[in-house]
Amino acid sequence: MEYLKAFLAGGVLCAIGQILIDKTGLTPARILTAYVVAGVLLSALGLYQPLVDWAGAGATVPLTGFGHALANGVRRAVAERGLLGALTGGLTSCAGGIAAAILLGILVSLLGRARRKGR
Repeated sequence: MEYLKAFLAGGVLCAIGQILIDKTGLTPARILTAYVVAGVLLSALGLYQPLVDWAGAGATVPLTGFGHALANGVRRAVAERGLLGALTGGLTSCAGGIAAAILLGILVSLLGRARRKGR
């Protein structure tokens, strides 16, 4: 049942993104940014944590989950370190994921071969 909940939540988030791409003039980069900001705002309002509790990875893996992780990191760091935590908490809480993305990106670039578009 846990997998079904994760699939449903992640699928709905992805379907909304696809609808935004198909039906609006928004670029994928703007939609990506909107998803991260939505995750931060929903987390700040206390609305995203219940979704995370219900859907697990279906809510934490998509980009809204990244925004949620940033907001939670800032909240914890501000409670521990004061105002300085607002500047450091988000990156501290997401450092592992960011480092993995960078390292895997470098690895793929070394293993792959660059080609021009259209060929």
